Amino acid sequence: MGFSIWRWLRWVPRQRPDLRIIVYSRKQCPLCDEAWELLNKKQKRWGFVLEKLEIDGSPDLVREHGDCVPVVTINGRVHFRGHVNEVLLQRILAARST
Repeated sequence: MGFSIWRWLRWVPRQRPDLRIIVYSRKQCPLCDEAWELLNKKQKRWGFVLEKLEIDGSPDLVREHGDCVPVVTINGRVHFRGHVNEVLLQRILAARST
């Protein structure tokens, strides 16, 4: 059984509704916009839950994150700060759910 280009082209990733991704951001933050754009694109393909929280409205979140945004959490655990590594994100999405 060899490599089939047609099977590869038809491959559809399984959906990941078990993942909840939150992007903590601030207004007028280019890195936040970049992270949101990438995650929004991946969300359409993988079907995970995606939320955006602007920290400017919460003194507690501003104190916690300050200018170190975006902060991206996956199921409550921080995975990215300042920049989303697309290769690592892809590995997380493709990993088996536990």
